[in-house]
Amino acid sequence: MSNSPSDSRRGIGRGLAFVVTGPSGAGKNSVIDRVMARLPGLVYSVSYTSRPRRPTEVAGEDYVFVSQEQFVQRIEDGDFLEHVTYLDDHYGTSKSQIEGFVSDGLDVILNIEVKGAKTLQQIGMGHIKVLYVFLTPSSTKELESRLRKRNTEDELKIERRLEVAKQEMLELPCFDFLVINDDLETAVQELAAIITAERIRVMR
Repeated sequence: MSNSPSDSRRGIGRGLAFVVTGPSGAGKNSVIDRVMARLPGLVYSVSYTSRPRRPTEVAGEDYVFVSQEQFVQRIEDGDFLEHVTYLDDHYGTSKSQIEGFVSDGLDVILNIEVKGAKTLQQIGMGHIKVLYVFLTPSSTKELESRLRKRNTEDELKIERRLEVAKQEMLELPCFDFLVINDDLETAVQELAAIITAERIRVMR
């Protein structure tokens, strides 16, 4: 994911934050990548995680990969806007990173676990306007198929992810928008439309 936005939205005021959440295997990264390629002035908040890097992931672009000890130290330093533990691994969102982007008038897109998104809803992001998008395939059967196709985890971890996903789906009514990702191009168009519409609304 690139953080090289166009300058077209610089200087027009404070930016927005778009939180994309949903179960593991929903295709959030794929949708976000393509939306960012289409919309100028949109930057990606690179979350921190203590989990191992997958073969297809790029450090510093998909996640900032740190040790458990380094993650705990950042918590103690107050460096995270929110942080959660998911299947024994830690995930966190950098407060200073987001505030810097927004202050420059850029819009930030965040890929956050459902639990973390709920935390942000509860504590807020101060002066930053936040929209929450829940992205998911239309069935747990499709979700299971995608998790298995990744071929990155053993059966036990896949089953744990599916159990967590079932609980996460219950949180769907808490979010502002729902995007069904059964067809990638359709999901990309819908998320891009949500971002574009909100940009227009706040500029009126």
